Amino acid sequence: MRLFLLFIGILVGLFILNKTRKAMAETKSDEQPYKVVRTGKDLEIRFYPSVSMAMINSSASSYKELAGSGFRILAGYIFGGNDRKQKIAMTSPVHMDINNSMSSMSFVMPALFTKDNLPKPKNENVIIKTAPEEYVAAIRFGGYASDKDIKFAITLPRAPSPRRRSRS
Repeated sequence: MRLFLLFIGILVGLFILNKTRKAMAETKSDEQPYKVVRTGKDLEIRFYPSVSMAMINSSASSYKELAGSGFRILAGYIFGGNDRKQKIAMTSPVHMDINNSMSSMSFVMPALFTKDNLPKPKNENVIIKTAPEEYVAAIRFGGYASDKDIKFAITLPRAPSPRRRSRS
């Protein structure tokens, strides 16, 4: 009898594990399409085409300040905080521009959306915009970013820029 119960327990555990794995695979976020232009030791230069985004502006001057508050506001929008109460899939990456004067965080909208067909945000701080195409240097790493990680990445040594000879 114990062997039978152990066998049933293992089957139930495998069933739950399989359902959890499937649920996680189904909720995997979409990724903004890009083309790798150049690869280096620790980074990629990527070309991102124009895309629709939901964005907030903030007076935050650090990753820590912007990440929590910005994410909550934008997540509210995609989780139904809009005029249609429509849920919108999460898409990576999350764009952040952090500086001392005005910072911003943006969620990329799935490709089927444009600025014109996205639902209107209930929160007046959420701005819907079309981002222009751009080239971006991307550094991949595991875990979560921190202000320390960002400061380190910004201060990495750069190759010297080519010098032009002046004509006399």
